[in-house]
Amino acid sequence: MSLKASIRTLLTLGKGVTTGLPDAEEGADPFVLFATWFEAATESGLIHPEAMALGTASPDGAPSVRMVLLKEVDERGFIFFTNHGSRKGAELTGNPRASLCFHWANLERQVRVEGDVGRISAEESDAYFQTRPRGSRIGAWASRQSERLPSRADFDRRVRECEERFKGGEVPLPPFWGGYRVRPTRIEFWQGRASRLHDRLVFERSGDRWDAHRLYP
Repeated sequence: MSLKASIRTLLTLGKGVTTGLPDAEEGADPFVLFATWFEAATESGLIHPEAMALGTASPDGAPSVRMVLLKEVDERGFIFFTNHGSRKGAELTGNPRASLCFHWANLERQVRVEGDVGRISAEESDAYFQTRPRGSRIGAWASRQSERLPSRADFDRRVRECEERFKGGEVPLPPFWGGYRVRPTRIEFWQGRASRLHDRLVFERSGDRWDAHRLYP
């Protein structure tokens, strides 16, 4: 972490711990607050500030969680990418709801998101896929994500086969791979404070607007 990033982190942390979260004004937009916090996390020098825990559940309610990377966010929701045949892809097909959690420990901040999930268009997925390094695009084709793998040698063989298949040409978007958008119905901001007297501010969607309220820590 650079000296500049360290100073920013200390100033942001100090302000958050000391003053906490102000009450949300009527009509406040949680995505504006998220953008402010995400920028602060990015400038703090954190490795992968875009990392988020993704929680899904099977149709019968068995939960699972893993870390993924946020690739885009706007007023429509939070986007990540994966193999549609992976465990999370299968669970989202059978139970299209999910939760996210961003944890920026050096700022004593968390953001929790809950909402419905849907696939983004193939055109949107392809636009992102083509920005990935070639090796990552080959890997997307080679991996049967979440399926049992007999040995690492089998995976390495599949990678070589895909490299040969696309040798000298572009690597297209696999039909089994793409983006998902979590469309939030609830967003909670958590700011750590002294003596564990933390601040929690929740936004809940009500039609085309957001209602905000506080929670006890």
